[in-house]
Amino acid sequence: MTPKQRVMDAIDRKATDRVPIDFGSTINTGITRGAYERLKKYLGVDLPTVMLEPSMDLAQMDECVLRRFNVDTRGVSTGSAYGYKNKVISSDTYVNEWGVTYYKSPNCPFYEAVGGPFNKNFGADDIKTFPWPDGGNPGRVAGIGKKTKFLSEETDYAIVLHIRGGFVGLSQWMRGLDNWLADTLTDPGLIAGLLDRTLNYQLDLAVSAIEAAEGKIDVIHFADDIGTQNGPMVSPATYRELIKPRQRELFAASKKYTNAKILYHSCGSNSEIMDDLIEIGVDAFNPVQTDARGMDAALLKKRFGGKMAFWGGIDTHKVLPYGTTDDVRREVREKKEILGSGGGFVLNPVHNVQADVPPENICALFEAAAES
Repeated sequence: MTPKQRVMDAIDRKATDRVPIDFGSTINTGITRGAYERLKKYLGVDLPTVMLEPSMDLAQMDECVLRRFNVDTRGVSTGSAYGYKNKVISSDTYVNEWGVTYYKSPNCPFYEAVGGPFNKNFGADDIKTFPWPDGGNPGRVAGIGKKTKFLSEETDYAIVLHIRGGFVGLSQWMRGLDNWLADTLTDPGLIAGLLDRTLNYQLDLAVSAIEAAEGKIDVIHFADDIGTQNGPMVSPATYRELIKPRQRELFAASKKYTNAKILYHSCGSNSEIMDDLIEIGVDAFNPVQTDARGMDAALLKKRFGGKMAFWGGIDTHKVLPYGTTDDVRREVREKKEILGSGGGFVLNPVHNVQADVPPENICALFEAAAES
């Protein structure tokens, strides 16, 4: 089978010659700089590290590494608007185009959102007067057409288009998560107005990116965390009132312009709303955080495997950073047997590989993954 056929058949829940593999096609399925540089040294790869997403300390995967690990996907991503630069406050602090302040504490490679424009005194007038970023700015899709053309004509990989900036997350960073969660209960109409505005941005961005790709994508990836380790971020009822209708609109608009499959990323426990995601058009779910409540792999496969594919599944909390290479191989074989039975599984670590994962374990993961 070709890599593209392997991935697409798996999403359609058909049996494949081996489980397809993803690594680095999105900013949720890759590797951080520290882990990647140690991996390259271990593999004897002498190339400079290019950053894919500096705020997440996320490295761009090199083609030679992707080929070595038999990766079946290649990623294309939206970028920054023309003429825009973050406002640098200091060496460890900046403000982005959404008015959200990010800070990187000492000895930490990641930036965290520490303040937003709507943290205080938030009302409907603030939504009206805020200088909203333009999702249709051509800079955000620059290079997508050229890259997808090359990948579709010169390779046989499954092409994954990653749309950055989930509308739920954007609204939370602007309002502040504590305020946002409280508002969903005390003033849901106000949060609905904020969600409508961030959704409009993501709709414009998604349509622009899909059009730039000119039909040459196989999977379109959206990321918006709505789960925690112990359950949904909001109640299923609140999800169905505020988030689900807007996700339905986003996915429907995307499918209007492309035949690509919808890959949706949400960390944490999402089993209580999995049927909702299937209903509104999600074809594959990532990252399948199997150590979260209600996310047991066998249970997920039994309940939802006939209607949805799973993308991810390899534990990054304990097995990859702290297990032996034999532990890693055992984890991979177990998840392949459970989630890959009869098709419906694209293998990938649960979220990005972090700096505490030894290169031996990364190699063991992909060696076991490539076994038929």
